[in-house]
Amino acid sequence: MGTPLRRCLSARPSKSALLLPFMLTVLLVGSRGDGNAMNNVATERMAEESHRQDSANLLIFIMLLTLTILTIWLFKHRRFRFLHETGLAMIYGLLVGVILRFGVHVPQNMSDVTLSCVVNASPATLLVNVSGRYYEYTLKGEVSRGKGPQMQDDEMLRKVTFDPEVFFNILLPPIIFHAGYSLKRRHFFRNIGSILAYAFVGTVISCFVIGLIMYGFVSFMKVVGQLGGDFYFTDCLFFGAIVSATDPVTVLAIFNELKVDVDLYALLFGESVLNDAVAIVLSSSIVAYQPAGDNSHSFEAMAMLKSFGVFLGVFSGSFALGVATGVMTAFVTKFTKLRDFPLLETALFFLMSWSTFLLAEACGFTGVVAVLFCGITQAHYTYNNLSPESQERSKQLFELLNFLAENFIFSYMGLTLFSFQSHVFNPLFIIGAFLAVFLGRAANIYPLSFLLNLGRRNKIGSNFQHVMMFAGLRGAMTFALSIRDTATYARQMMFTTTLLIVFFTVWICGGGTMPMLTFMSIPVGVDSDQENSSSAVLEGSQRRNTKHESAWPFRIWYNFDHNYLKPLLTHSGPPLTATLPACCGPLARCLTSPQAYENEGQLHNEDSDFILNDANVSSMYADVTISTDASGSRTVNPKRPSTGGGPFDEGLDHELAMAEQEVAIRGTRLVLPMDDPMEPPTTVTLPPPPSPPRTEPRRHRL
Repeated sequence: MGTPLRRCLSARPSKSALLLPFMLTVLLVGSRGDGNAMNNVATERMAEESHRQDSANLLIFIMLLTLTILTIWLFKHRRFRFLHETGLAMIYGLLVGVILRFGVHVPQNMSDVTLSCVVNASPATLLVNVSGRYYEYTLKGEVSRGKGPQMQDDEMLRKVTFDPEVFFNILLPPIIFHAGYSLKRRHFFRNIGSILAYAFVGTVISCFVIGLIMYGFVSFMKVVGQLGGDFYFTDCLFFGAIVSATDPVTVLAIFNELKVDVDLYALLFGESVLNDAVAIVLSSSIVAYQPAGDNSHSFEAMAMLKSFGVFLGVFSGSFALGVATGVMTAFVTKFTKLRDFPLLETALFFLMSWSTFLLAEACGFTGVVAVLFCGITQAHYTYNNLSPESQERSKQLFELLNFLAENFIFSYMGLTLFSFQSHVFNPLFIIGAFLAVFLGRAANIYPLSFLLNLGRRNKIGSNFQHVMMFAGLRGAMTFALSIRDTATYARQMMFTTTLLIVFFTVWICGGGTMPMLTFMSIPVGVDSDQENSSSAVLEGSQRRNTKHESAWPFRIWYNFDHNYLKPLLTHSGPPLTATLPACCGPLARCLTSPQAYENEGQLHNEDSDFILNDANVSSMYADVTISTDASGSRTVNPKRPSTGGGPFDEGLDHELAMAEQEVAIRGTRLVLPMDDPMEPPTTVTLPPPPSPPRTEPRRHRL
């Protein structure tokens, strides 16, 4: 028995027994690998499906824009002016929103959705441990108040809802930049005092009037039990700030197409451009209001002064940053050879313009203010340094981006009325908001117009005031400010009410602009620049006083800008060697480009009021050069304007009078530069004076 037992104990294990653990390990690893592979395949399939869904969503907006463009062409062809293109885009957005809300149901596999996860808070990032593997989830906010099957119907609506930062970082910059880049600076600076009063003082007045009225309505709603959440006085002021922003794009499109009076256009467009910047800084200052103590909504003088300091600091910092970027772009385009490569020049101009907005936001300032003044600075300086190809490209590029972004935003407004998941419709709050907006606009226009007329030579008539009151349209900026934060009950109710205000002002006020102008007896359909300029030639004394009707700070600024800044930043204007002191000769020669000497004596100043031209007859606003051809043969040499205002102004008026006398003697063509240097000049042909009767020469017979 010992031998068999010894053989059994001393027997070698078989090969199959040795391979058994290895095979088990391979099977276990293989099964785990098959599971991972299946998970990867499922993930890729979901990613592909999400990509298709996103492409379909973007296709919806592309089709909306396409349909809007075709309908705009039809309206322009039929001369239908009772509905603006922005209102049309909103109507198409509403129709698509209705279809997506009630007609499209996207099936969703609810087996992959966990509805029983209970978390006491809503962290921004959530790490989930699944069998030792960690997955990161990002908070998207409240997507639906319902549960279960209701979430299936909301999936498509959530897909077509964009991140609010898309509006601020992508869609708003080209709109605001184009507003500054296409600004008619001559009429803007001629009414600069009134525009600043409406934009700064008027916006603040409107904000507090709307805030106080809404606080009264909110208090009444609390008493009658119609308020479903907290709504403080600071929320009312914030609402007043965002609805005080008028829409410069809509105002520009309507009044430019109708060709209203030039002063009315300048006042409305200038105010709407600047008050957007004031409104966004004012809303940021109200959010920054933090009094000491437990109650963050009580009134405290120091906290209010701090908010006022934030307002001044943010606005001045954004202004300085925008101007500095524009000046830097002018330097780069002047002292480099980019003119030889128009594509690179246009690309650099575009990128530096857009980076102004992002740089201001990254530094804690307001990108809207920065990109607005960057556009004004670049139109005044950088544009003159660009090659002709880049000038045309940049103009068309920003005009196209502005058109597409504007119509995209208004289409999205109509869509959001049905796609947004957290609307709060409160009839009392909506009625109070419409009343407050009307009274706030009236408190802005009428008292300030009365005070401004005390010091204005060209009074703001009552009909102008009524049109300004009626034309305070709300648009892209109001929508972007309201959609940026919809986390609380108060902000959700603000957003819903703001949408209705935008719809009403664009459809009713925008569509009724033409009848309003007709009712107020304001000329429509006349080129104001051409009309005013031709009358300026026929009335010489009024034309000579044109420059003196401008605000005196602008006259001082104009002399300084023409003598120093224009020659420093562009190739136009007198060379710095002629305007700087002799001790600065080396620096002046270093900073003056060769093109400046070549362009000396030529007109490169788009802020001039007029140019008189008859063959070789010309009159420059600053470097006055008057010359005639063989019929007159009189030449006045170019003058170097001095830094002071006296001798230069007297010489300017004297030479303009001489030019006027020449034009009165002979029939001439009046060539008028547009306010924007990017537009071609306007030519007005004046009838020649009656010539003496022609007598036949006496013929002699040979």
